[in-house]
Amino acid sequence: MRLIKRFIKFVFKWSVRLLILILIGLLAVVVINNYMQNSVRDRIVSQDTAKDFQPDCILILGAGVWGDQPSHMLEDRLKTGIMLYKNGVSDRLLMSGDHGQIQYDEVNVMKKYAMDAGVPSEHIFMDHAGFSTYDSMYRARDTFLAKKVVIVTQEYHLYRALYAAKGLGLDAVGVSADLRVYAGQDWRDFREILARVKDFLYVIFKPLPTYLGETIPVWGNGDLTND
Repeated sequence: MRLIKRFIKFVFKWSVRLLILILIGLLAVVVINNYMQNSVRDRIVSQDTAKDFQPDCILILGAGVWGDQPSHMLEDRLKTGIMLYKNGVSDRLLMSGDHGQIQYDEVNVMKKYAMDAGVPSEHIFMDHAGFSTYDSMYRARDTFLAKKVVIVTQEYHLYRALYAAKGLGLDAVGVSADLRVYAGQDWRDFREILARVKDFLYVIFKPLPTYLGETIPVWGNGDLTND
């Protein structure tokens, strides 16, 4: 009987400790998310304001593709970025996405879409190693030598992108590409909460991106980034 009581007491003690740790973790997640959103909220601007910003390039962040076609979310990012280009915000587009495998290629799909919309090939740079939001910001700064960028993605994603850019020393504003309602957005919003915590830590410790490579100045010829 005494042994059972000791076991129950032991389980209760460690259950309380575990519960406290979980509550602290949840509180940290909430605080980090609120801090990240509030710290960059004023950097989300209209297309007209973006034109006054005079960036080195328009940075369009990649998303899923279906074969050789962009997903709805990516298509809206491309439409928004191309509109900014045609409105004179910048004469350079930087397409940053995942091209880590031969059979999966976001950036060439993105470039083709922009070229079909009338953007000259030499004005379109492809970042084949934009494997994460953090990597895209790091490589925009160190591989493509950009200092000022207009970031294009959906609003839920802009907070993290702008925070990472700010933490890496990029002068950045963001333009939302929310042109429709997207299926599965509740899941993306939940996943983004955790991703913000990850990039909050990345900004503190500043690890190198997955791949850095040689410099390709974004004011040069985008065809240098062709396969």
